[in-house]
Amino acid sequence: MAITFQAENIGFPTIKKRETANWIKSVAKSYGKQTGDISYLFCTDEKILEVNRLYLQHDFYTDIITFDYSEGDRISGDIFISLETVLSNSRKYRVSFEEELYRVIIHGILHLCGQNDKSETEAEEMRKAEDTALVQRNESGY
Repeated sequence: MAITFQAENIGFPTIKKRETANWIKSVAKSYGKQTGDISYLFCTDEKILEVNRLYLQHDFYTDIITFDYSEGDRISGDIFISLETVLSNSRKYRVSFEEELYRVIIHGILHLCGQNDKSETEAEEMRKAEDTALVQRNESGY
């Protein structure tokens, strides 16, 4: 059971893999979950659009796509993150690239833990959960 990080056709972001994996495990644990195999693929806008079209029949760009393979209380999945969209969103929301990247990284984990963001109320709850996880990351030195 591992948390892996890879990049395809784009520079690998400056993250501390071990600390980030520990943070992810800690957040999952706070939801009563254990981590199984979780694979992150950092990619371009074009790659995430291709994945969105091919697997979800969506014809638009996005910052993250999460494929959930969880069983019981063990979360597993493939998480695609467009670093180009993360960068543009960081500018749009006037936050650092790093903050936006970690928000998106944990967003995928929160989906695997059962959080949704389809409705306005769910989206607000997701944002609160992201904020809580980011505070935990900062306070714990991950």
